[in-house]
Amino acid sequence: MLVLEFKAKGKISQYAAIDEAIKTTQFVRNKCIRHWMDNQGVAQKDLYRLSTALRAEFSFVKALNSSACQASVERAYSSIARFYDNCKKAVPGKKGYPRFKKNCRSVEYKTSGWKLSQTRKQVTFKDNKGIGKLKLKGTWDLNYYQLEQIKRVRIVRRADGYYVQFLIKTDKTEILEPTGNAVGLDVGLKEFYTDSNGETQVNPRFYRVGEKRMKFHQRRVSRKKKGSTNRKKAIKKLSRTHLKISRQRQEHAKRMARCVIQSNDLVAYEDLRVKNLVKNHCLAKSINDAGWYQFRRWLEYFGVKFSRITVAVDPRFTSQKCSSCGTMVKKSLSTRTHICKCGTVLDRDHNAAINILKEALSTTGHVGTWVLNPNASGNLASTVLGENLSQQAGLVNEESHLL
Repeated sequence: MLVLEFKAKGKISQYAAIDEAIKTTQFVRNKCIRHWMDNQGVAQKDLYRLSTALRAEFSFVKALNSSACQASVERAYSSIARFYDNCKKAVPGKKGYPRFKKNCRSVEYKTSGWKLSQTRKQVTFKDNKGIGKLKLKGTWDLNYYQLEQIKRVRIVRRADGYYVQFLIKTDKTEILEPTGNAVGLDVGLKEFYTDSNGETQVNPRFYRVGEKRMKFHQRRVSRKKKGSTNRKKAIKKLSRTHLKISRQRQEHAKRMARCVIQSNDLVAYEDLRVKNLVKNHCLAKSINDAGWYQFRRWLEYFGVKFSRITVAVDPRFTSQKCSSCGTMVKKSLSTRTHICKCGTVLDRDHNAAINILKEALSTTGHVGTWVLNPNASGNLASTVLGENLSQQAGLVNEESHLL
């Protein structure tokens, strides 16, 4: 699946209609969650029946297209199914119990309720919410795809306006010439990553750079009277600042991942549990600012797209183990140089990156596949060491038009 996003241009009345549609989807979803809480053994088909009953009872729900109501039901049941799955797997910590939504930001239509113009530059929503025709601003060309390939259309509200997303079913793969290279990556806070060749990438620290401006807007919000128009304007400016930083981090992760995947046939990286790492309150802001999880997601996505192999390696002892002789050299986080009695002197992250690559190449089933046929397993996502690559699946992601 491929997600193409366009900026939506319309009138103020149309934006108000979009907000009303989003509120309706939130209402349907929350009703489904409440119905599941009050009744044991509720299945997805029972929630579909509830949606039909809500359409008969409430006129504002009936005004929304039926496929959008069904999509809202599916969102609710997805959270329920995820909760059950986490319980069965005995996931440590919170299991993700379904909660009510207070601020939904999107409404999703299936294959009905919308229509593209002949030029594919406008989309018309045909339900009774009054959204009507929206102009699409963007560089993507929808004429390249058949209408049957568009499985979903989503309207998303962000701080800087409204966007229309098209979910297209297509085989987005490209075959590149083998490079004969393999690389291990060690992510960090000082440098964005250090590879097994000793090359480093600077950590841009987008949040730290924009933090001064963000604090300024936060102070403006706190000084305004609650519920006032000026406070809403100040909140909007603050939201745009957050959105800009988020987009900068996302774009940086995409570019770095794409370059790494295109330059190597095999990429090994740490299987970090970022959710657990940010529990350290001294480093949480810096870890979130680095965007390690986003970088991993894009590595896996471009690995699928360009038929490259990506391997997630257990990060334990990769910094302590000597990459030359295998001896364990204990060191604290403040010690940035690896010095071993065998004479090896390396940067701590460089030593870890070499160990990550060696660990990946020593995995049964990966070495032979990579050497004999670099494209054999390229259509698979990454895996933790010891897992079967044949069980992996593709990803659904949105690429930047700048790539």
